[in-house]
Amino acid sequence: MIRSSINGIGMTSQRTRDRMLARLREQGVKDEVTLAAMGEIPRHIFIDEALATRAYEDVSLPIGFGQTISQPYTVARMTEVLRAGNYLKKVLEIGTGCGYQTAVLSRVAIEVYSVERISPLLMRARNHLRDLRMRNIKLKHADGTMGLPELAPFDGIIVTAAASRVPEDLLQQLAIGGRMVIPVGINEQILYLIERLDETEYKHTKLEPVKFVPLLGGTN
Repeated sequence: MIRSSINGIGMTSQRTRDRMLARLREQGVKDEVTLAAMGEIPRHIFIDEALATRAYEDVSLPIGFGQTISQPYTVARMTEVLRAGNYLKKVLEIGTGCGYQTAVLSRVAIEVYSVERISPLLMRARNHLRDLRMRNIKLKHADGTMGLPELAPFDGIIVTAAASRVPEDLLQQLAIGGRMVIPVGINEQILYLIERLDETEYKHTKLEPVKFVPLLGGTN
């Protein structure tokens, strides 16, 4: 359990977060709404206390069960692309993990639905998000490759694990005019933006190389 201060001191302080934001700007992140969300959310509470001093470095860190918390740049980049300068209404996240990306999404969307296949991770994320009093997030223990068809369509879908191919179920749950950000690939992974143009047409745009854990089906 993480019991670090939400505000943090020293290497987990607001000043440290401000340095992270300066670095993100240097790396090309321009969306000020995304940057504000990144600055507001205390990343250090989502990781093990022993790693808290590294929380605002631009690195991914282990969170247990073979999973990682993505580096800040990746979280910011995916959020920025998903937003495209617009405030999001209903977003689906595949892969809650520790809940950090979920928390950032909660600051740029009206409703956030997040699916996690590993039950102990989901319980931990729920505790973190409860500590932050985030009311617009709904979490579910389920197979993320199936999405949440009962709540579709979503105007934004973000996938935080690499798929060998884009799951058809997720494509069908994207609203017309909606955007999906998803890493695709096995040995070499590429971040894609997928835009739904109409009932049958989608536009796929390659963004940049990334590195994620694989997207798996089923639940644990």
